[in-house]
Amino acid sequence: MAIWDAFTGPKPHSTATSSPDSQASQSSYASPAAPDVSSFLSTPGAFDPSSLHPLAGLNEDTLDYLTIEEGALTDLPGARHGALPSRGWSDDLCYGTGTTYLTALSLGGAWGMAEGLSKTTPNMAPRLKLNAVLNAVTRRGPFLGNSAGIVAMVYNIFNSTIGHYRGKHDTTNSILAGAMSGAVFKCTRGLKPMAISSAIVASVAGTWAMIRKTFF
Repeated sequence: MAIWDAFTGPKPHSTATSSPDSQASQSSYASPAAPDVSSFLSTPGAFDPSSLHPLAGLNEDTLDYLTIEEGALTDLPGARHGALPSRGWSDDLCYGTGTTYLTALSLGGAWGMAEGLSKTTPNMAPRLKLNAVLNAVTRRGPFLGNSAGIVAMVYNIFNSTIGHYRGKHDTTNSILAGAMSGAVFKCTRGLKPMAISSAIVASVAGTWAMIRKTFF
């Protein structure tokens, strides 16, 4: 080994200590100590339930609130009378048509049920009785509901238009709108059906307007 060392030089010792520069570089890349469980549990507000709310930390003074102008009631005189005060023609159209359709559909279903039960006999099988009643209900209910829904839609359009030009909502508007919508509904049947339908719808509209004005 002495001869080999004479040609290659002395072999560095394996247990030699590292230089100060290498120690400084190692200390600069050392990771910080991770927090343990005790430090996490002792953190103030770590278990505050209010901090888990989606709106936690929001300042009420800096929030921008939306102003929904469509929800305001209309300023026309007489429009605020009733179980549902008017918010405009679209509001009246939706509520009026929907309420009238559901009411007429229910009345038509009851009418069809009574008609179907009257046509059954005690000797008929239960399945045939049920079939007869269902056929009568599906025939009368949708027919009456669709017809009343169409009349109510046209009525609300006329009523809102008349109220816009007259500048108020009153019983006169309802009677005129009822007469016009009834006439339009039967306009393809001739003058006599138009007059009968106009009188019926105008009477119903006028009665409803008086009830709404009196009790609401």
